[in-house]
Amino acid sequence: MSEPTDVVHNRIAMLRVERGVTRRELAEALGVHYQTVGYLERGEYAPSLHLALRISAYFGVPLEFVFSLEPFPKIGPG
Repeated sequence: MSEPTDVVHNRIAMLRVERGVTRRELAEALGVHYQTVGYLERGEYAPSLHLALRISAYFGVPLEFVFSLEPFPKIGPG
């Protein structure tokens, strides 16, 4: 088993692009600064539980679909 890290992996960018939502639109819906969305997408910032729950609710998917302690498998060829 690998060593634990503080990295929280997420699918925010994928969900946002898939739904045609800009970073600014998502930020406004969540009540955060648009740069916060960028930090989240790049894994430079781990959200609070409250923010994570709001993000999953915004996209209408389970929390575990958006966030993981392990990297998500790549989608598509390669």
